[in-house]
Amino acid sequence: MKDGLCWLPATELARRMRKRQLTAVEVLEAHLERIEKHNPTLNAVVSLDAARARKLAKAADAALKRGEILGPLHGVPMTLKDAHDVAGLRTTIGAVQLDRIADEDGTVAGRLRAAGAIIIGHSNVPPWLADHQTVNPVFGRTANPWDTKRTPGGSSGGAAAALAAGMTPLEVGSDLVASIRVPAHFCGVYGLKPTEHRVPLTGFFRLPYPAPRPVRIMSCLGPMARDLRDLELALSLIAGPDGHDSDVPPVPLISPPRRPLEGLRLAVAPTPPGATVAKSIRRQVERVAAQASDAGARVEERYPDLDWHALDGLFGDLVGTIVGVFDPQAGLPEGRRTLAWYLEALDRRDRFIAAWEEFFEDFDGLILPPAMTTAFTHREPGAALEVDGKELDYRELARVPGRQNMSGLPGLTVPAGFDDDGLPIGIEIVGPRWSEMRLLRIARELEQAEILPGFQRSPGD
Repeated sequence: MKDGLCWLPATELARRMRKRQLTAVEVLEAHLERIEKHNPTLNAVVSLDAARARKLAKAADAALKRGEILGPLHGVPMTLKDAHDVAGLRTTIGAVQLDRIADEDGTVAGRLRAAGAIIIGHSNVPPWLADHQTVNPVFGRTANPWDTKRTPGGSSGGAAAALAAGMTPLEVGSDLVASIRVPAHFCGVYGLKPTEHRVPLTGFFRLPYPAPRPVRIMSCLGPMARDLRDLELALSLIAGPDGHDSDVPPVPLISPPRRPLEGLRLAVAPTPPGATVAKSIRRQVERVAAQASDAGARVEERYPDLDWHALDGLFGDLVGTIVGVFDPQAGLPEGRRTLAWYLEALDRRDRFIAAWEEFFEDFDGLILPPAMTTAFTHREPGAALEVDGKELDYRELARVPGRQNMSGLPGLTVPAGFDDDGLPIGIEIVGPRWSEMRLLRIARELEQAEILPGFQRSPGD
């Protein structure tokens, strides 16, 4: 029974606690036991603070006895990716030189705690959040719960592994180059990259010394979970201006009226131009599209007609510039350190964004592969990846989902099935800017029609 609590959605745990069917203490202890059992093998949860979590759980139960409900996540334990500041908790961002104790909550942590969540620790990340695998010199390597010889992805790899292993019901990852969506796909969980600037970055990736924030575009924070309702709740809690991150506009989260599959217009691109995708993933994208069509959706194989070589090149240049502009050792060409270059690059980016917006005038969503392969075996960063017998550049892994970062679009990775090795496969559903709630509704319709299976536990559980 105790272990069963670890597989309940966060929304269900909170509901049962409000109804006095569960206590925060017993829910926390179930998760701590699960972490004690599985984390030595997976190494997904780091900087665990069980003592503080126990105090907070007791306080949550005492508040409930007084008739006080702290919020929609009252008493729910959870982890946060090791780049979110959580007051009193060790934060490393996977790098020895960034290792410190946070003195205040970041916006995401503060909002979740205000909603009643109990943050029990961090989830592991690669150094500086800069890899498609999760291994660092502070805490070591994180393994995939489906096959410990394989990576859970990066940089939100610890978050995805902890969710898939039942060690946390909810997480908030970050996504500059598909760092939410690829780990969700590799581990068989849900990951939502919101529209750029939907969620404040305040208190995320905060350096231990004064420095300007270079990453002001393309990166975003978004929820990860094992349940669509949890994604929706978490997004509603963390989205919106905070008075500090001035890039975040007051765009409301609006739940659209239900549109059954018969009323949906879906584009599909099993192999987008300029990308390589494993056959097993293509087959899942094609299956979902075909079954959605059979269920009455209008499905068309379409992708924007753009200069993808130019878009991908601009994306790579922008990522390299914003993460390296203050680093004299980054090896950036001098021209890319100028304001003129940056403004010209943003102008080119605006034209690509406009083309995507025009594309979505005809479609509610676009179904895509979330990566070019399923979870690969641990290797040195940058080592070649094998896809259907071909060796391909490591950096190509996230070419397709990276295009959503380039254009600021929301993307939702949803479990779709498995490959021949029994590894999870996700699909990504993309929409126009500010359409996160629509994407969640599309996924829900596909699940209710049994086209998408929802979260499934690994055979070892």
